[in-house]
Amino acid sequence: MKAFLLSAAVSAALCLGGCQKANEGASVAASGPRGRYVGVGIYAPGQMWSQLVRPATPAADPAAATFDDDEQVIVVLDSATGELRQCGNLSGHCIGLNPWAKPLAEEQGMPAALVKHAQQLETEVRAEDAASARPHRP
Repeated sequence: MKAFLLSAAVSAALCLGGCQKANEGASVAASGPRGRYVGVGIYAPGQMWSQLVRPATPAADPAAATFDDDEQVIVVLDSATGELRQCGNLSGHCIGLNPWAKPLAEEQGMPAALVKHAQQLETEVRAEDAASARPHRP
């Protein structure tokens, strides 16, 4: 009798477990397939974003946004190719990293070309702070 009750309980648990998994699968199917681009994050551009070397643009529109206008850097992963891209939200300029595919344009590849390095900028700030801390003599 105990064996019969035990097997009935196990059978019921398996049936209920199977029903639950079927419902989970239905909810995933109802939400639709996943898109190609997976969002990694949105970040503040930081000091170094403005130091990227700008690509040469013939007769650039003076009203067009530049690197300095970017308020966010949007980072996405292309799930089809594995490429990781970071793009300015207003300038539209993107740099990417995908070691498994053909390289991007030279100015968009990694390592990124910079006007100044972080250490150079830090040295300049220290020099300006030291100069402003000196007493002014007429």
